[in-house]
Order: sequence, then C-alpha cells, then structure tokens
Amino acid sequence: MTTTPDTAASTPPPTADWVDPLAMQRDPYDTYDRLRDLAPVVHVPALNRYLVTTSDACRAIESDQETYSARAGGAAATMVRALGGTPMLRRDDPDHATERGPVNPPLRPKRVREAWAPLFERNAETCLAALLEKGPDEADLDHDFAAPLAAYNLVDMLGLPMADPQDVRRWSHTFIEGIGNIQDDPDIWVRCDAAQREVDAVLDDLLPRLRAKPDGSITSALANAGLTDDQVRANVKLTISGGLNEPQHMTTTIVRALGDHPEQRELALSDPARWPAVFDEALRWCSPVGMYPRETTRPAVLEGFRLPAGAALGVVVAAANRDPSAFPRPADFDITRPRQPHLGFGSGVHRCAGHWAARIAVGEIAVPLLHQRIPTLRTDALRAGNWSGWVFRGLTDLPVTW
Repeated sequence: MTTTPDTAASTPPPTADWVDPLAMQRDPYDTYDRLRDLAPVVHVPALNRYLVTTSDACRAIESDQETYSARAGGAAATMVRALGGTPMLRRDDPDHATERGPVNPPLRPKRVREAWAPLFERNAETCLAALLEKGPDEADLDHDFAAPLAAYNLVDMLGLPMADPQDVRRWSHTFIEGIGNIQDDPDIWVRCDAAQREVDAVLDDLLPRLRAKPDGSITSALANAGLTDDQVRANVKLTISGGLNEPQHMTTTIVRALGDHPEQRELALSDPARWPAVFDEALRWCSPVGMYPRETTRPAVLEGFRLPAGAALGVVVAAANRDPSAFPRPADFDITRPRQPHLGFGSGVHRCAGHWAARIAVGEIAVPLLHQRIPTLRTDALRAGNWSGWVFRGLTDLPVTW
C-alpha cells in the first residue's frame, strides 16, 4: 500500500551492496529471493536504483501514476536513448492514452483472430518447414523457428513489406540491448544509433504512403492518428523491440519448460484445451520482460518503506511472479495451478498492448503446431541451451532434436 510519509511510520529501504549484475545476467532468481526476504523494496547501489520485488508492491506502483511515473527521466532514460525518442511506455496519462489509443483496435482479440491469425498460421508453417529442413542433428529452436517466426509476424502486423525480416530481427535485438543497458555500455549505443537510422529510412518512405492510402497495420493506425512523425517513429521502434523479443522468448521458454517437465508435457499433449494455461504459466514462471523502470514524483511510502522524490525504481515483475506470498511453490512450472493474475504482461494502463497477439500467435498457433507436427520434439541433451538476462530474460540458444 502507498501512503504519504506524514501519515505512516516508515523506514528507509535496506541496502543490498552484495548484488552482482553479472550473476543476475546468468540467473537472477536467487538474487530476487534474497532481496524479497530483505524487504519489498531494496536499494541496490550497483544498479543505482531501488528494486521492487513483491507482487503487492509492484501492483501498488502500477496503480498510482501520480506518484510512480513512467515518464522519460533518470529511471527510464535507457529506452528513450535506445529508440531515439519517447514512446508511449515512457509516458503517463493523458499523453500515454493519446498514443496508446490508435493501436488498441488493431490488437483487440477479435481483430487479431480475423486479420492476423491466418498470417500467423502461414508464417508458422513456413518457419516449421525451415526447422525440419535443418534436421534433428542441427536444429536450434530459437534461431531456426522462434526468432524468424516472430520477425515474420511483426513485419505483417506493422505493415513493413519492404523490410527484410532478418533486419527486423536485428533491430529488435539491438533495441532490447539498449533498453536493458543500465550499465551504459557505449558500444551498445553505437548499434542502437545505427538501427534507428535504418528504421527511420524505412519510415521516411512508408509514412507518406500510409497517410495517402491507410491500411490495417499498426503503423498505419499510428500514422493516421494525428501524432507527430517523432511519436510514430518512437512507437514503431517500441513495437519492433517488444513485438519480437517477447513472442520469441515465450516460444522457446514453453518448449524448454515442457521438455524439462515431461508430466506437464503429457498433460498438454493429451488435452489441447490446456494450451492457454501452458502459455500463461510459462509467462509467469519466466517472464520475458523481467524489469521496467518507474520514478517517484514526490516523497512516498511503499509497503512501509520511505522513498525520496526522484527515486529511480526497478519494478521487477519477474520476481513478483515468483513471490511465495502470491503463488504457492512459485519456482515450480505447473500448468495445473489455479488461474491467478500475474504481472507477465504488466498491469494497469501500461499493460502490454500486444498481449492478445502474443497469446494467439505463440500459445494457440506456434507451440501447438510444433508439437503436433513433431510429436517427439525435445531439447537436445548433447547440445547446451543458454538462458541470459534479467531486465529481459530468455533462451539465446535452444538446440532441439526429434
């Protein structure tokens, strides 16, 4: 619960000077457990911010835009720097609502099923054929299926037929690197600047044509909503980053989780009605977006701990999704657990706009198709897969065989 400092007894958050960002890149969950045991909000000098790790505290932040701002500032600067502009995720209402409004209609579930699902199915078939051609001795589910499929789907949804899906994939990974660059690596900024220039060159040609002849794409919706070119460009780049990264990682996370839990896999394969629960549990168990920033606009008390104005916060939804006070046996992957809201897509007004597209493209089409066509699909024990990241987390390699 958030209260004003003069109405509740409060103490400063504890400090965790032992946090190792490199260890978190490899596996953050032990660190999250230790932080959560200390307090709901902990000052972490190595990251120059306060990390918020409990479900209640993260939800309290999302319910109070006036105190915890998403606007571009110290806490949110990496996204603005990576994308070369301020997208809707780094704005508060009413500005956020102005930019979010145009993309809501193309991403509603009915529209996704009617307009996008047939394209998702076509693209999944194309990428599955490429995976099968690679063969059971060399196939990598991330490189040969999940990433190219997410790129093809994104090209269709954004309406970028002139863009090479391989370029879109590279742009996305570069922007994600930049958004997570809280250590301020200059080489990452060089790559972000180059990706920005390439995307801008595509949009220089595309935006005038879409304004003259609108279509059903997300880019068209943004271009014809009365937004400035800078607003359109920032939000297209935002969509390129999250619109590829999250579906890609969800595909590989689900396949890996089912492979590591054969009893869960058998449940899913024996009852196709379980696939939505599989998607939802994987999203909770290993959230592809692990942390996003907020900044206090005024002194505040969060769950009994005093925060100054201008405090840079990390809302660690991946930790909140494994909070034992919210989820029994939180580290277990269990598709039979009772349905319960989590923060895998965020919450409140900033909840991910593309969550229905991801659920349908990955949870209803791509992953079921993989297991239907390759019933013996499994992780290749002879070739290691690699998890990486904490701001964004997923498998960077997933060798598979059948």
